[in-house]
Amino acid sequence: MVRSQGWYGGEGRDPFIHRAWMRRGVPDHAFDGRPQIAIANTASDLTPCNMHFNEVADYVKQGVWEAGGVPVNLPVVSLGETVVKPTAMLWRNMAAMAIEEMLRANPIDAVVLLGGCDKTIPALLMGAASVDLPAVVLPGGPMLNGYFRGERMGCGTGVWQLSEEVRAGTLPAAEFEASDKKMIRSKGHCNTMGTASTMGLLAEALGMTIPGVAGTPAADSRLLEAAHASGRLAVELATEDRRISQVITKESFHNAIVALAAIGGSTNAVVHLLAIAGRLGIDLSLEDFDRIGGKVPLLVNLQPAGRYLMEDLFRAGGFFAVLDQLVDLLDPLAQTVTGKPLTEYLGGHDVWDRDVISLRSDPLQDDAGIAVLRGNLAPRGAIIKPAAASPELLVHTGRAVVFDSIEDVHARLDDPELDVDADSVLVLRGCGPKGYPGMPEVANMPLPQKLLKQGVRDVVRICDGRMSGTAYGTVVLHVAPEAAAGGPLALVQDGDLISLDVPNRRLELLVEEAELANRRTAQRALDGFARADRGWQKLYIDHVQGADTGADLDFLVGSSGSVVTRESH
Repeated sequence: MVRSQGWYGGEGRDPFIHRAWMRRGVPDHAFDGRPQIAIANTASDLTPCNMHFNEVADYVKQGVWEAGGVPVNLPVVSLGETVVKPTAMLWRNMAAMAIEEMLRANPIDAVVLLGGCDKTIPALLMGAASVDLPAVVLPGGPMLNGYFRGERMGCGTGVWQLSEEVRAGTLPAAEFEASDKKMIRSKGHCNTMGTASTMGLLAEALGMTIPGVAGTPAADSRLLEAAHASGRLAVELATEDRRISQVITKESFHNAIVALAAIGGSTNAVVHLLAIAGRLGIDLSLEDFDRIGGKVPLLVNLQPAGRYLMEDLFRAGGFFAVLDQLVDLLDPLAQTVTGKPLTEYLGGHDVWDRDVISLRSDPLQDDAGIAVLRGNLAPRGAIIKPAAASPELLVHTGRAVVFDSIEDVHARLDDPELDVDADSVLVLRGCGPKGYPGMPEVANMPLPQKLLKQGVRDVVRICDGRMSGTAYGTVVLHVAPEAAAGGPLALVQDGDLISLDVPNRRLELLVEEAELANRRTAQRALDGFARADRGWQKLYIDHVQGADTGADLDFLVGSSGSVVTRESH
């Protein structure tokens, strides 16, 4: 018996109420034991990357009906990365909690998860994993290529590049303002290898999509075909009771980490994968990212680490053309929602443009995985994306220039009297999960205008916050423990020497331990340390964990299952 029959099956007052109020034009046989398939829909006009999901949902419905199920649209919390303040990350856990509770509370046998914009796929997977119903992810797909001055311009990455040129005086502000329509020209999420693209592809690497779907552009009619097929598959998942915990295993995360390195994916994937693993009770750590991904070659030449965009990746052979070359690095035990191993779908996927997808014999970079740094400045770890960094800065020692908040950066960064040069290390703190709160994407600080005018385009930056997956630069981020939780980042002072050694995975504050002990005794609260007296922010600050474990709330880690024992009337 499918789960929904606990609501609709049998006689008596309660089943009558459930059927009667849900009937509303639905045929009688809709309640005869057919699987009820929820479409967890993150469509919202305030999440522009997901605005097309109502159309996509209609095609999912058609597939569900065709396969003998009953589709039900379930709008869920949607987070628009570009407009939500202070940061969408503040509400990722709330969205996951709401999704979990709505899936558990309703007569649902399986769910199609419609996500696109950065936090929506992670939140959907976290919530669905905790309730552990059969589920399939349908990524909403990237937008079409943007072009500016005849060259490809990726959304996000183009913003960081062009805004710095305006500040440097090499690009008129009016031209920058006019670039928006050229950058954003279709439905879909960011077309760079930012967080949205990364999480869509990693959902496939985890086995949670129909194999071959991830990366399909939002404007491509094949996305609607995939939506229809996802609806059909959801009915099969419900009938066979094939749950998320049977699909996503430790082996699945192994494959996702390999894929993350090969595509040059977003550093945000680290915190999201850790959180998803936590919901499933799977032991995943920062060391796994370095151990598994550290020696994986970079094969995908996409912005921000390269030249091209997601539409080009799809044209050049797609995600499976990348995985085909790495099949020996993948775990053959990892399953997909179809019930077959991921590796069974690999083989025979040609690379049609070797400038977009490099061959493994001639990679863009030999060791492209996320590097995990340790040292007295990051006892619980910090990360850096070597593929997006300046090679000459991966081993570097420089004087610290310290900012206590992002407001402090805005106030002082362009001060002509700021004591900064090209060898300096910019330190921004008070931006971790507790300190901001929510861990915003501010780690890729703008460069001081005085350096931009000297032709400098990158310096080492260190922060306990995150950076956009569309961003680039030699940026050390997710420093743990964060400054607001008493981490050593709070002790750094202007002029202190900081040593970064990525090959040896070290991040050190070159100050004597006795001096650091004195500073701890006199340590003041950071101006950026957040406080809240009520609501979600108070709950978040009181219970959020560190970036090194996924920044989930401590009481949300793990699963509560799908059983509901009490009636509502």
